[in-house]
Amino acid sequence: MSAPESTSARRAIGADEIDWSATPEPTPAGRTRRPSRIGSLEILAGLLVLLVALRGPLSGLVSGARLQTWTTVFVSVLVQATPFLVFGVVLSAVIAVYVPRSFWARALPGHPALAVPAAGLAGVVLPGCECGSVPIAGSLIRRGVTPAAALAFLLAAPAINPIVLTATVVAFPGRPEMAIARGVASLAVAVGMGWLWLRLGRTGWIRLPHRPDLDDLSRTRAFWAACRHDVMHAGGFLVVGAAAAATINVIVPDAWLQSLAGNPVLAVLALATLAVLLSICSEADAFVAASLSQFSLTSRLVFLVVGPMVDLKLISMQAGVFGRRFAVRFAPATFGAAIVVGSAVGMVLL
Repeated sequence: MSAPESTSARRAIGADEIDWSATPEPTPAGRTRRPSRIGSLEILAGLLVLLVALRGPLSGLVSGARLQTWTTVFVSVLVQATPFLVFGVVLSAVIAVYVPRSFWARALPGHPALAVPAAGLAGVVLPGCECGSVPIAGSLIRRGVTPAAALAFLLAAPAINPIVLTATVVAFPGRPEMAIARGVASLAVAVGMGWLWLRLGRTGWIRLPHRPDLDDLSRTRAFWAACRHDVMHAGGFLVVGAAAAATINVIVPDAWLQSLAGNPVLAVLALATLAVLLSICSEADAFVAASLSQFSLTSRLVFLVVGPMVDLKLISMQAGVFGRRFAVRFAPATFGAAIVVGSAVGMVLL
């Protein structure tokens, strides 16, 4: 195949299917080499080695109570998120191996603008959290679903599924409007971001990681290969995000939150930022929001809308699954949209 033909073939496949940064490049000698790349597994191993090497100085700098708090938050984030991450990885592998591409052409409307709200509403039936929705969305894009629809599903599924809405009702007894407002605001943000991506998004911003060629394997071997790949890739970023969330929990003084609760605008911004930093699983964040009784219901609604869509562990996982170019654009835009929509819905329904 000539060089022009090779280039056109690459374009025909599409950037959604292959991460060219991970594709072997020919050397002058005719051999292939893979560019060196630091992945999530290498980052995790480096952090663990660094923690072990510096455990003495760190224990001297950090008080025993703070170190215990850090450990508790770190472990709790992992314990909350890991089951749903595994669930999402398994479902992602099922989609990648057992669901034919033709299914999505039949299941979703052909027009991308209509496929976005349909994919967002599909999140109602998935009892999972944001950790599971990330690999599922990546697998949907690989199976031919338009990225805008897959991203709408990614944002909606953790916030409008029955488990999360039921937990919100339980956390706010006598105030079912909180669950209604959460569902309406979250779905509106998910669909709005899907349409925004449809309008302004670029294919090159999504770089799905290179995966084993599953077509040459039996279905059983391909299923386990996909599971191993996604667990290793997303799991490392989950650990990095959990460590960042635990660090923030230790260094942010509680008195700062108390001083911000009295100002409506600052209260909304403070809880939106807190949702990003705490990185609480969407099945548990309603109980944390209910405990912040010094803040208004609207600001707590923003906390519940932002958390399942933008937090430290989720940004890390999005960077690992979709690429850093995607994360640095998508996360800030989603954060702003969640604040605006959550505040507007809160003023109307609460």
